[in-house]
Amino acid sequence: MKKILVIGSLNMDQVTKVHHTPKIGETVVGNGLELIAGGKGANQAVAMGKLGADITMIGMVGTDDFASQLLDNLKQMGVTDKVMKTDKAPTGTALIMVNESADNSIVVIAGANGLLKPDMIKPSWFDDIDIVVLQLEIPLDTVAEIIKQAKARNIYTVLNPSPATHLDEDLLKDVDLLVVNETEFESLSGIEFEAEESLDKGYEKLKVKELVVTLGTKGSWYYDKASKYYVPALKVDAIDTTAAGDSYMGALVCEISKGIPISQAMEFATKVAAYTVTKLGAQSSLPTLEDLKERGLI
Repeated sequence: MKKILVIGSLNMDQVTKVHHTPKIGETVVGNGLELIAGGKGANQAVAMGKLGADITMIGMVGTDDFASQLLDNLKQMGVTDKVMKTDKAPTGTALIMVNESADNSIVVIAGANGLLKPDMIKPSWFDDIDIVVLQLEIPLDTVAEIIKQAKARNIYTVLNPSPATHLDEDLLKDVDLLVVNETEFESLSGIEFEAEESLDKGYEKLKVKELVVTLGTKGSWYYDKASKYYVPALKVDAIDTTAAGDSYMGALVCEISKGIPISQAMEFATKVAAYTVTKLGAQSSLPTLEDLKERGLI
C-alpha cells in the first residue's frame, strides 16, 4: 500500500437542521446544534483512515478546545497526526444548515487554516510519501508550492479544487489527478457540464493528466485522454450531503493507493459516498469497511 499525505484544513463543524434554507433577510428556527469534526482536508484524511489507508495529515489548528478535539479524532480514526498549532488564530470552524431535502448551506471561517504559509513547508514532509492530496481551504500559494515540491520528487499529486477559484495553468499542469464536481468543473474550465462532450472540452481546457468529475445523483466520469469511464450513482434516501464529495475523494485515493484500477476505484468511491449521505455530519458520516459490509455495499 502506498503512503498518502493530506495537507489541508481542519474545522469544527457546527451543524443545525432547518425546515428550509432561509432566503435573504429571513429568520428560521434551527433544530438542535451538533459539533462535528470537519474541514475538507481532515474529512478526506479521516475517510482514508477509516477505510484502512496509510495516511498522514498536516494542517494548522489553534490552541483551543476545538483543536484538541479535532486532533484526538484524527488519532482515533487511524490518521497519523503531524498537524501544527498556532496561538495567532482560533481553530477553523464551519456553520452548516441542513434542510429537509438534505441540501446544505455552509459558511467556512478559516481561522488557523489561513496561516499555513509556503515558508512553513519542510522537505521532510515528503519523506517516504507516494501520494499528496490537497484542497483549497488553505492559502492558494501554499497549495501551489506544495504541488511544485511534490512534483520535484515525482510524487503523485491529487487536487480537489474546493472551494472553487481560478487556478493558473502552471499549477494545473503539475496536478496528476484533478477531482471536481459540476460547479468546480464549470468554474475552472468555463464550460457547463451538460453531456459527455463537456468532459472532452473541459479536459482540453484544463490540461491536467487525469480528470474525475462527480455529478451527484448523475454519477461520475473519468478521462485521461486514452481512457474514459462512467460510473452511475447509487439511489439512496439521503439525509445530509455534507462530506459526500470528501468521502468520494478519500475512498478514490485510498483505492488508488492499493493499486486498484481507476474504474474500480470510482465504483468503490460511489458506494462510500452513497453511504455517507445517509448519515448526518461530516466525519461522523464516513464509513468503515465494516459499515459498508453491513449495508451490503461491498
